[in-house]
Amino acid sequence: MINDFYECDRDQIQDFYRHIAKNVARVRKEKGLSQLDLSLAIGYKSVSLIAGAEAGYKNIHFNLEHLYKISKVLEVDIKEFFVCSMDSK
Repeated sequence: MINDFYECDRDQIQDFYRHIAKNVARVRKEKGLSQLDLSLAIGYKSVSLIAGAEAGYKNIHFNLEHLYKISKVLEVDIKEFFVCSMDSK
């Protein structure tokens, strides 16, 4: 079982980050917030983190603190960012 972890390749990890970012973007849009609104709400002065993570730019990713804060601002359970949707398959 431990060996299975080491078999995760870089593409799988990137797919994982893209999946999370796609869910953050989906919920953000459903709630009617712009990238700037969300950025400001979690303590950033520009959209660089939100836009970069949602676009997968230069390996910018959300960390757990970001996801926690975003879930509070968007008033959703943090699990929402990890859920598989039919569109992502």
